[in-house]
Amino acid sequence: MNSAAIPTIHRTIRFYEASIGKKAVMAVTGVILFGYVVGHLLGNLQIYSPDHELINRYAAFLHDPSRAGLLWGVRVLLLAAVVLHITASVQLWALKREARPIGYVKKDDVPTAYAARTMMWSGPILAAFIIFHILHLTAGSVLPLEELGPNQPNVRANVVNGFQQPLVAGSYIFAMVLLAMHLYHGLWSMFQSIGIGNPRFLPGLKRVAAICAILIGAGNISIPLAVLTGLLS
Repeated sequence: MNSAAIPTIHRTIRFYEASIGKKAVMAVTGVILFGYVVGHLLGNLQIYSPDHELINRYAAFLHDPSRAGLLWGVRVLLLAAVVLHITASVQLWALKREARPIGYVKKDDVPTAYAARTMMWSGPILAAFIIFHILHLTAGSVLPLEELGPNQPNVRANVVNGFQQPLVAGSYIFAMVLLAMHLYHGLWSMFQSIGIGNPRFLPGLKRVAAICAILIGAGNISIPLAVLTGLLS
């Protein structure tokens, strides 16, 4: 290894060992995961198009064999982001517990305090849900999947068939509620982590975070509800 690279590695390790380094990792991985969540939602909302094949063409575009390398590159990036995000979160929680085993008594606004308390357990639950979601709609391990042809899943039919099962739909809705709470706290705390921590900006940041979280949660939840109520069939 180049001797000049060794000090850089040591500085990187020391930076990560400090709480600010872990917060920076959470912020960067949070941006990556937030971008994926938004893109995933926009893709899923195509299921409402009058053209019932639109979402299937979108899926075929993503799974085109010529783009397999890019698709797997994105998957590896997302997996790394999830692992780093959860690891940094757990380590930050441990540092705070070690530094202050008994919390201060203070009055927080209820939504913020509740969202903050759920961050530790909502992250692992969402990770477990992602695995279930992949097994359901990608691997076909939960319910049999319909295909239009080789590497051409019938996404619309698979989504509708899956969400017609109340247990599957209920699990998805529960996970999306957790995602909304996770996003609410994560978005505005991310801005603080990158230095936008002026108390004057905090109420505005929380409003923006709440709007984003509600829109994303509502958009995702609308799909299983539309299937359960017969609006999508």
